[in-house]
Amino acid sequence: MSRNHHPNLWPPFTSITTTPPLEQVVRGEGALLHRAEGEPLIDAISSWWVTLHGHAHPVVAAAIAEQAATLEQVIFAEFTHPQAERLAQRLAQHTGLDRVFFSDNGSTAVEVALKTAVQWWHNRGEPRQQLIAFDGAYHGDTFGAMAVGARSLFSEPFDQLLFPVARVPWPHTHWDDDAVDRREQNALTALEQALTTPTAAVILEPLVQGAGGMRMVRPGFLQAVEQLVRQAGSLLIADEVLAGFGRCGTLLASQRAGIHPDLVALSKGLTAGFLPMGITMATEAIFEEFLGSDPTRTLWHGHSFTANPLGCAAANASLDLLEAEPEKYQQFQDRHQPRLEHLARHPKVQRPRLCGTIAAFDLVTDGSQGYLNPAGKILRGLVREHGVLIRPLGDVVYLLPPLCISDAQLDQCYEGIESGLDVLRAQA
Repeated sequence: MSRNHHPNLWPPFTSITTTPPLEQVVRGEGALLHRAEGEPLIDAISSWWVTLHGHAHPVVAAAIAEQAATLEQVIFAEFTHPQAERLAQRLAQHTGLDRVFFSDNGSTAVEVALKTAVQWWHNRGEPRQQLIAFDGAYHGDTFGAMAVGARSLFSEPFDQLLFPVARVPWPHTHWDDDAVDRREQNALTALEQALTTPTAAVILEPLVQGAGGMRMVRPGFLQAVEQLVRQAGSLLIADEVLAGFGRCGTLLASQRAGIHPDLVALSKGLTAGFLPMGITMATEAIFEEFLGSDPTRTLWHGHSFTANPLGCAAANASLDLLEAEPEKYQQFQDRHQPRLEHLARHPKVQRPRLCGTIAAFDLVTDGSQGYLNPAGKILRGLVREHGVLIRPLGDVVYLLPPLCISDAQLDQCYEGIESGLDVLRAQA
């Protein structure tokens, strides 16, 4: 049996044999996780980027409790309900995308977007099969989402089962990057060439590739991408599973990037981290191609918990909070900026970068770069000794805290990382 892990649990993204035993969390409050043993931890990664306003936020918790006592679930293929209608209307007003298709997580939201794009062309009598994605992308772990994501150790056992995807470079950048103009032009040239093949859709993570290493691009590059997509008559899909709901400084990252996608995938912060839910938003022009008496035009896709009333109630409560205090996400970058500037002077830090609530850098290491680099795991343990939870992506270290984190707690995060970096430097 695995060493000291619970005998019935199989944790995600975890190499059981080489990973310390799971700790038990008994309570969450604001930015803190209270453990069964030990002092509380600052959740500096929002528990995989989902906890938006803080753990156990009373407004969201109360909304779920009230809804649970009223209507907990109803088949959405037969009925609607007030929470879903209100949420759909509000998201449409915020985004300009009129149609909302509910699912249950980020991967399924992407799957729906891909299926919708391909079937849209089929329903028009102009079938297009090619999909274009960007190097380094991560869009989820279901088969369609894996296919448009970068091939990696995560997908390797399934590579022969994944449909082919055209790929173009992602010209990610950082502070004081003198070569980004050239890389952007090379990427646009590659995209223009790929689009000479009739393409159903181009999918991207606006502004930030999350699991791919918090790799950030400039808004102007994404605007140029959209222009090429429009010239080719293709559709543009924005995967905002991570980037949405204020994470990049605007409600949707597409808004800060200045692009107007045809389809948008949402999850994670959608329900403030309280309940699993996914949403795929579409333009009215896309929706209209699925209408008519011919049943083959229907999007035959659904999930048991589509538009679950509890999830919708949580999402509406979260939107209430975002609308009441937009400065919390609009000004968060200003809180990171001086702290990251100080940390960037550390000799173990390279390629610092910042977008909204997300601060990131690459570790300077002697070993191989990438997800399997052990330095990130070592740093994670060192920082935890300072009461801070981080989870580096290999050699990429990032902070993505809840909006409620105090200045003192944010200082503790940066000080904990700096102290850990000092230990790494001394060990080198």
